[in-house]
Amino acid sequence: MRYLPHTETDVAQMLERIGVDKLADLFCEVPQNLRLRRPLALPQPCSETELIRELQRLAAQNATTETHNCFLGGGAYDHFIPAAVDQLVSRSEFYTAYTPYQPEISQGTLQAIFEFQTLVCQLTGMDVANASMYDGASACAEAVLMSVRLTRRSKLLISRALNPRYRQTVTSYCRYLGLQLIEVPYGPDGRTDSEQLSKLLDKDVAAVVAGYPNYFGVIEDLAALTEAAHGAGARMIASVAEPIALGLLKSPGELGVDIVAGEGQGLGLPLSFGGPYLGFFAVRQQDVRGMPGRLVGETVDNNGQRGFVLTLATREQHIRREKATSNICSNQGLCALMSTVFMALLGKQGLRDMAEQNLAKASYARQQIAALGHFSPVFDGPSFNEFVIRANQPLAPLLADLEQQGILPGIPLAQSYPELDNCLLVCVTEQKRRLDIDTLVAALGGGAA
Repeated sequence: MRYLPHTETDVAQMLERIGVDKLADLFCEVPQNLRLRRPLALPQPCSETELIRELQRLAAQNATTETHNCFLGGGAYDHFIPAAVDQLVSRSEFYTAYTPYQPEISQGTLQAIFEFQTLVCQLTGMDVANASMYDGASACAEAVLMSVRLTRRSKLLISRALNPRYRQTVTSYCRYLGLQLIEVPYGPDGRTDSEQLSKLLDKDVAAVVAGYPNYFGVIEDLAALTEAAHGAGARMIASVAEPIALGLLKSPGELGVDIVAGEGQGLGLPLSFGGPYLGFFAVRQQDVRGMPGRLVGETVDNNGQRGFVLTLATREQHIRREKATSNICSNQGLCALMSTVFMALLGKQGLRDMAEQNLAKASYARQQIAALGHFSPVFDGPSFNEFVIRANQPLAPLLADLEQQGILPGIPLAQSYPELDNCLLVCVTEQKRRLDIDTLVAALGGGAA
């Protein structure tokens, strides 16, 4: 937005048009005893140059991936975003667009959402995707509620290796619905324990929920989990927090999954200190009427020309609340557009190339850290761009020391997983150079960064 302060002439012209003599007259309805009788405690006005410098000074106090050598992941990932993404979505017809209730004046917005849905289906291997959701956590919770509606069952089996924030969100959604949530433990390989799952599965289970990859970066055996869930008549939900992994792994659809609920931040959205992010949601054709959120469909108009409309509107404000498939009353339209542009620019091969870089660089980092001798990998299951290491010393002083060196080596797991004390979740994406990884390894080994 341009820096265009009002001049005294501008103010005088506006007051004349309104029909008052001075600014104070605009507040004549406010009683005198409620009015502030001193100037606001604000600094003096400054020029555009001075203001920009002050904002830059404040921004420089933030720790970002530019100021720190950052190896944090856990559901938010630092991926390359082509400059064209921001340039295209900065067009005013995109960033000022509102909910497309009137298709006759919203064809561009509707088509962009339709393309997003199409790309999500191609990425996940599913039949139908909705117009997006708020984020991966709320998408996962909506998937759980959808499975309850479809099966009319009340028990849910959720992998303990699922992202802790997602598990908390599911718990919040289900708190007053009379649903039973049971955690399935993970095994020594970091995957959901299939034997324990088999013992817990019965005719009351609505769904099994697991990450793909899971919170530890380990790639779950979705085919086996799906077979077990289907054997008990339950739905299988794959929660995808790192969508770049789908550029390399078999899609959840190929493995028989019923619902894919994911986080789209990795597909062209910056970290942005936690949001706004993007949830994506895809299902089988047979379950489309139970899917939450908006859905854009393709049709033809009276002249036989291709067009787009909101369809199957048994949701939100279109229907009585207790009959709705969801009370999500908005989609992340601009964020979905960013992901659409990102996926279209990279294409199938580009996404695979990016995924391969993540895999290779994370593997190199894991090997180098393990070679130090005082860190050891915790899980032996196959992983993507995250892995868990255990230190043979207390982590807190080490993390504080590395932060002083400008290195954020990973997420300590003890708070969410007490059994993983002194364990660190390390993430390495394609953004990391070999120099960055070697700097981390040297610092962990006791050398200066």
